[in-house]
Amino acid sequence: MTLLHAKLNPPLSHWQGKYAWIVGASSGIGRATAEALHAQGAQVIVSARDTDALHELAQGRERFVVVPLDVTEPETLAAAKLKVQACVDMAPDLVLYCAGRYLPQRATEFNLLEMQKHLAVNYVGALHLLDAVIPMLLEAGRGHLALVGSVAGYRGLPMSLAYGPTKAALNNLAENLYLDLHPLGLGISIINPGFVDTPLTVQNSFKMPALITPEEAARHILHGWKQGQFEMNFPRRFTRWVKLMRCLPDSWYFSAVRRVTGM
Repeated sequence: MTLLHAKLNPPLSHWQGKYAWIVGASSGIGRATAEALHAQGAQVIVSARDTDALHELAQGRERFVVVPLDVTEPETLAAAKLKVQACVDMAPDLVLYCAGRYLPQRATEFNLLEMQKHLAVNYVGALHLLDAVIPMLLEAGRGHLALVGSVAGYRGLPMSLAYGPTKAALNNLAENLYLDLHPLGLGISIINPGFVDTPLTVQNSFKMPALITPEEAARHILHGWKQGQFEMNFPRRFTRWVKLMRCLPDSWYFSAVRRVTGM
């Protein structure tokens, strides 16, 4: 096997009896991934602020455990950690951070409060979760941490002033986590979707190329875990071009973005 195609994580393919903790499971990609894991036999702990949506997801179905929390309030995460520990054997097999905030914004309408809200949910919230779960996973000597980023984190894009930088931070964070934790037996992955039809992207007024459903996104994610991938970006017919644009000289990149988006 070449380095290019080497598995960077232990493959996750058999979910029967495994425990997955999904933070941000009330809608969109998080909810679809929770349902996909549950369909494959996993015990799924679902968390978010929207308690009603979580109970609606779990209603009438065994192997769902509802643990509400607010990622911007560390005390609720600490309480959630205790509930999770009561459910699992030492630590979950998978912890997925999928909580997110997105509001289109440009620098000509700079909104500091909104920038701070994006930071609090998309990045600092992930740090709060890591603070809670990394000790558990290290003590268990196993488990997998996954963060949901975005191709918007690859380079600057119009309308992504508040959102894109937080996702760029998650990409860098995931790489550092991998370097430090993979040698200790933990799996780490970063998930960078293109456009997915969720309550967040419905705010976009422009046509979104290669738009996919949350269920399609979940299938890509589970396939990536099965393949032992570190980074997943999809759908590839769109994301491979966005990723390649990172290699363009700055003048070419800015010109291409303005030409394609008209902004």
